[in-house]
Amino acid sequence: MSSDRTEFPFTLPRGYVDTEGKRHKEGTMRLATAKDEVAPLQDPRVRANTGYLAVILLARVITRLGSLHQVYPQVIEDLPVADFAYLQSFNDDISTAAVVPEHLKLAARAPCSGVKGLTCAISLSGCNMIK
Repeated sequence: MSSDRTEFPFTLPRGYVDTEGKRHKEGTMRLATAKDEVAPLQDPRVRANTGYLAVILLARVITRLGSLHQVYPQVIEDLPVADFAYLQSFNDDISTAAVVPEHLKLAARAPCSGVKGLTCAISLSGCNMIK
């Protein structure tokens, strides 16, 4: 994976349906920063329910969802569970896409969360995206 790539396209399994009935499935997500991970801890919703951290984090790192160019926590809250789980997994995949040392790679490879041109190598250290 190119180290200068910071945004990744995705397609949700079901899609967010807005108040006008329009379905939004295609989007982009940027790599999370340390601030994206830490800042939500100050949010009172996260302090009341740590499960809400994922909602805030995803709202911060999704740069576009369909015609929405700003994704608020309410949008994430209204996603089908399958889409919420997909986005959490996708964020994990792109955030941990490091080069796996050759001695840890196995022959098993599969596409990673729909990221075009990338595959996952299952290794002793987990599943990591490789080019």
